[in-house]
Amino acid sequence: MHQPEVTRLAALLLAFLLVVPVAQAGWSGLLGGAFLLEFLTGGRSPALSILTAAPTRQPLPIPDTNVDLYGRPDANRGTPLVLVHGFSPAGKDDARVREAAALLSRAGFDVAVPTIPGLTRGRLGPEDVEPVVATLTARAEPAVVVAVSVGAGPALLAAADPRARDRVRVILSLGGYASAAEVVRFWLTGAYGYDSVSGRVDHDPALIRMFLRANGDRLDAPSRALLEGGDPEAVARFLAAPPVELQRYLDSLSPIRVARDIRARLVLVHGRSDRAVPYTESLRLAAARPERTTLVLVGVVDHVQGRGAAGWQGARDFLALWGVMYGLASRA
Repeated sequence: MHQPEVTRLAALLLAFLLVVPVAQAGWSGLLGGAFLLEFLTGGRSPALSILTAAPTRQPLPIPDTNVDLYGRPDANRGTPLVLVHGFSPAGKDDARVREAAALLSRAGFDVAVPTIPGLTRGRLGPEDVEPVVATLTARAEPAVVVAVSVGAGPALLAAADPRARDRVRVILSLGGYASAAEVVRFWLTGAYGYDSVSGRVDHDPALIRMFLRANGDRLDAPSRALLEGGDPEAVARFLAAPPVELQRYLDSLSPIRVARDIRARLVLVHGRSDRAVPYTESLRLAAARPERTTLVLVGVVDHVQGRGAAGWQGARDFLALWGVMYGLASRA
């Protein structure tokens, strides 16, 4: 292990050793800290795997929905949780999704993972809310919802849906978004902004072409040609006043539209250096529904994976994330 990694891990361990006795968090706090160590180090520090038994995985029979359930190997049930994945070609069977679900289960959660069909193809649609609604309503108790990346769209829309909003205790959005139009603008032009915060990043043209191919049938030929042309200013002008049908489609996928209808507590975690979905999207959503909303901006998370952050800044970020994990496990 390289010296910077040792420094980062030492800072995280120090933060954990300091916070647990003060908070008297007990086993839940220990599991939360171990979860973060394993997650943030990409499994190089398998603290949680050492402390806990591997969870079981079995299909959860829900009509018209493909769902797996991860649970403890003993008879004890954990806190109900629904994990909504981001872009994953294999859906719930994606290796990264399975690893995340297993870690959450080890941390004390009873984890249901539905496949979101649109997010296996890179073309999210309003119909992708249905698997989340079905999974929430099938659970015996109201659940924690953890939404990853663009999976925040269907997760938050489901949490606002009258069929399911009373089935949600708290929602954690990791690297999620508020406005589909703003995310598309960012993906196609690299520009992002909210309030006084703005910036620009360079995206791989191959990724832009892949996104346009996956969603090309939603555009007429002239619009698609303009977007494929790659002129950021022309694309920005187009997206500022898109065709009516495209605007309607983007609105239908925007959690900000229904933010006030969400009754559950909302926790927004976002990496300050996120290059896939800018952290301004979490700023935007927090401003749209500030009541019972917690915003956590950190440097130890990139998009939906851990990254390096040494010293006390890393320790402070770790403490903030530990508080989030402990709150998810203990919230009534």
